[in-house]
Amino acid sequence: MTTTRRAFGALAAGAALAALAPAAASASPRHRRLLARDDFHHGLRQWAVELEKGGSVTAARGTLEVDVPAGATIWFRERFEGPYVLEYTATPVSEGGVNDRVSDLNNFWNAVDVRSPDDLFATPRGGALAEYDYLKTYYSGYGANYNTTTRLRRYVGEAGVRPLLYDYTEPLLVPNEPNRVRIVSDGPTVQWWNNGRLVFDYTDPEPYTGGHFAFRTTWSHFRITDFRVRRLTPSGD
Repeated sequence: MTTTRRAFGALAAGAALAALAPAAASASPRHRRLLARDDFHHGLRQWAVELEKGGSVTAARGTLEVDVPAGATIWFRERFEGPYVLEYTATPVSEGGVNDRVSDLNNFWNAVDVRSPDDLFATPRGGALAEYDYLKTYYSGYGANYNTTTRLRRYVGEAGVRPLLYDYTEPLLVPNEPNRVRIVSDGPTVQWWNNGRLVFDYTDPEPYTGGHFAFRTTWSHFRITDFRVRRLTPSGD
């Protein structure tokens, strides 16, 4: 039953993405004012790192390097309020290292912890995925290898409850191939793009419009560059 649902989801997703491609190509960018950036030359001062079983997370020479044996969440300390567009480039590393598994390019965004809604970092977390159930947030999971799904979830701040919005069997990560990610938070419009392809396009009747962003992965090795967040202006401006 699960296999059939995933296969159907993949076919439906392919048709939807194909239909959206011409519109996406012709859309004019609305983002203007820069809200935040990190070129990763000055360490982790803008980030908070939560690790399940240790590992290495460094920011130097233009690259955020994440090389971890288990769960890792790297939060941007500044909170963002929409509408905005967030972009970065992430490359899954496959060079024979112990963590070079090529899997799990994930993100939280517009995240708020219901236990400390005014301060995400007031509640300690240790990097295991279940510890994030108390967030209200969007969560994308872009998979490969043992993780053969690409998913979008909308967390509601309850333990064990992580509603699934999309469940695809493609697209998946390719070893050593850069992924230019774009996340759009524009009122009810929630989008996640990769290399110019609209992967998730969700209209939320009760949108999360502000909160924190994080990179999330588990047992993986990534190199991340060119992190930017820009304000979205109203259409026609």
